[in-house]
Amino acid sequence: MHIIQLFWDWITQSANWSGDDGIPNRLAEHLWYSGLALLIAAAIGLPLGLLTGHTGRGGFLAVSLANFGRALPTLGILVLVVLLYGVGLGPVLTALILLAVPPILVNTYEGVRGVDADMKDAAKGMGMTGRQVLFKVEVPAALPLILLGLRTAAIQIVATATVAAYVSLGGLGRYIFDGFQRQDYPMVVGGSVLVVLLAVIVSLGFLALRRLVVPLGVRHREKAV
Repeated sequence: MHIIQLFWDWITQSANWSGDDGIPNRLAEHLWYSGLALLIAAAIGLPLGLLTGHTGRGGFLAVSLANFGRALPTLGILVLVVLLYGVGLGPVLTALILLAVPPILVNTYEGVRGVDADMKDAAKGMGMTGRQVLFKVEVPAALPLILLGLRTAAIQIVATATVAAYVSLGGLGRYIFDGFQRQDYPMVVGGSVLVVLLAVIVSLGFLALRRLVVPLGVRHREKAV
């Protein structure tokens, strides 16, 4: 049977929309894990990226560590943390945060470092302090790359948060893991398609946010390049 038909048959069943195993509850759990992981990753990656990008100190080390983190397998990290600390939300968040910090840190660093030196010199010539140069000149100019890092991290988190089901937590991944165990392939397809749709919605949300917060002059300059 076609995948679209399997998904439609599964999602239109009223039983899948109620109770602890219903789509609204599983979606809320997935959003909770993903949102919390992204918030913590941003709280780590953004300040480090801004600091190293603005000062030029420690940037190579930070980016190298971030790129190393990209190479780590998320499921392997999850299993290792579970073995060390046991089952729970902590291991899942640890794995998701380690996955999300690198793109946020690297894009923020590259965005700030890539700001035109003439713009920064002009700002300093106007008497701006280092902090003012960072937040009034560098951050607005670097916003497209910063948001790209956040968008990349968010999509990766949403897609990877399915591993929460691996350690007996909820989320949309529950449909995938339970479906395989029960050989319920419509459930597997349903859970997989919902994760893909959620990732697409998150991506579109960040694109809309970009249009709202990136200064018009920066957008015009990007088109001109």
